[in-house]
Parts: sequence; C-alpha cells; structure tokens
Amino acid sequence: MVKGWHGWFGTFNGVVLITVAVLPLAALAVWALARRRADRSTALRMSLAEVGIVYGTVPWVWMIMLPGDQAGVAPGRVSLVPLRDLLTIVSDGGPVTATVQVVGNLLVFAALGFLAPLRFAALASVPRILALAVACSVLVEAAQYLLRLDRVSSVDDVLLNAAGAGLAALASRRWWATTRVPVEPRRPAPAH
Repeated sequence: MVKGWHGWFGTFNGVVLITVAVLPLAALAVWALARRRADRSTALRMSLAEVGIVYGTVPWVWMIMLPGDQAGVAPGRVSLVPLRDLLTIVSDGGPVTATVQVVGNLLVFAALGFLAPLRFAALASVPRILALAVACSVLVEAAQYLLRLDRVSSVDDVLLNAAGAGLAALASRRWWATTRVPVEPRRPAPAH
C-alpha cells in the first residue's frame, strides 16, 4: 500500500509519472516565454532551450536525490577513487545494472550540456560545459552526503555526469554558430 506523498513522488515510477504529466505545462511555458520575447527570430529557440534545460535536468536530479531506506540514520558515504564504484557495480550487480547506472549518470546533465550552449553564448564551448557539469554534479553529490540520503557520494558519478554533458554538448555543436551574435572586429582609434 502506498502511503502519503512519498509513495507517489518519492519513487522512480513517481518521478517518471510526474515528468510525463508535466509535459503539457512545459510546452505551455515554451509558448508563453516565446510570446513575451521582443526578438521573434530567436524567441522559440531561446524558450525551448530554457524550458528544455529545466525539464530535462530536474527529473534526473530529483531521482538521484531520493532518499534510501536508511536516510537520516546511516552516515554519509564517500568514494573518491575513480572507477572503483563502476567496477564494484559490474562485479556485484552484473552488466545490466552497470549499464543502467552508467547510462543514467550520463543523462543527468545531458539536457544542460545539449541546450545551454544554444541559449547562452558564453557557454558555447565543451570545456565550459564540462566545468559547469562538474560544478553541478559536485553540488548534488555534496548534498547527498550532507543530507544523509543513504547514498554514496562518488567521484564516478561526477565523472559520468560531466561526460554526459560534454557528449551532449558535442551533439549540439553544429547549432551553436546559429545562436552566436557576430562580433565586428575592433577598429583602431584614429590618430590625433
């Protein structure tokens, strides 16, 4: 029997259900934002990118912030040795569990990596997207630890989250040029 809001919203199925249910609201938000923009030539693209970043990132972050069975009781666990957790998952959980874990971590900040360079010209470089994804992932891992969510705060998660954002940024790279405003070269000041 499902009891309280946690039974609905605090599970993987609840997150998926809410994400699907919110899709019409996301579409409405894109439409409303696009209508409010003065520059009609980029209004839809900018609005899609903004809503897409939120819609494509929040459910993943929500899922990884769901508390485990011993939340608040078990002390926080940290894994700072790269690839140790991935190897443990493969040996203990098998290839299917490892695949789900890797793909899930690659997708956490993929929407951010894909859409942020389209929306923000300052982020239109893979190193900047990687830096942003690492920062966001470190914040999430630190929150998992500090909130004692019965999760392992792992450097592997940070690496995979950043890699997913970087790969997504590479996938959208051909559209970056269409969002940049051309900058005219500076002319030297006239001599007096």
